[in-house]
Amino acid sequence: MTRISVITSFVVLSLIVASTASAKAGKEVTFDHHDVPRSYVLFEPETHDDVPPLLLLLHGSGRRGDSLIKPWKKLAEAEGVVLVAPNSADPMEWSPYEDSPSFFRAVLDHVEGSIPFDRSRVYVFGHSSGAVWGLQLGLLASEEIAAVAVHAGLVPEPGYPVIDQATRKVPISIQVGDRDRFFPVDAVQATVDYLNQKGFSPQLAVIRYHDHDYYRKAKQVNNAAWTFFSEHALTDNSSE
Repeated sequence: MTRISVITSFVVLSLIVASTASAKAGKEVTFDHHDVPRSYVLFEPETHDDVPPLLLLLHGSGRRGDSLIKPWKKLAEAEGVVLVAPNSADPMEWSPYEDSPSFFRAVLDHVEGSIPFDRSRVYVFGHSSGAVWGLQLGLLASEEIAAVAVHAGLVPEPGYPVIDQATRKVPISIQVGDRDRFFPVDAVQATVDYLNQKGFSPQLAVIRYHDHDYYRKAKQVNNAAWTFFSEHALTDNSSE
């Protein structure tokens, strides 16, 4: 083999490896929602059921959807879960207007155009501001979301009417560190107490010696969240 052939083969191989790595990292997809360009990051595991479960990932303030794809990739590959991480309209926060349940329905419909998935096993995971909005999204779309699990989040007191409006007692799990200065345990407990008063059965796990840094505990948090998700699916007569 000539030197040129060797170089050419190396370049081709490098491009294939780069392409594969890019696919494994997830791809950003853009679509129009109400005539406004919106985007999400999509990760499809190499092997999965014909209609796999789907996990919506809601990022924290100042981040993008891809920030939650990487921590979930290994588990998604092992469990055959499609990951969809929308980008909020404003990277600093989730908006009840621009990022309303109708936006997430549009995201799911767009994903379904290329990857059929199990609508009875659509789950929501969020961190920080993504956890705050993830809880409210699960309540607002309780007939469409099988379960919600979040890290470092709560429902703000002005948002309590959303709890009252939920038409289904969507299963909820909250994990928070006992040293989280943004979401103190007492404040999170207030949300849990109100949910209990309204007939929900939320789970609260307080992680000892842990602060707000989800990424440092991502494996532990994600494993616990997926164990919780695996216990729940929507059914025609579900009253959870």
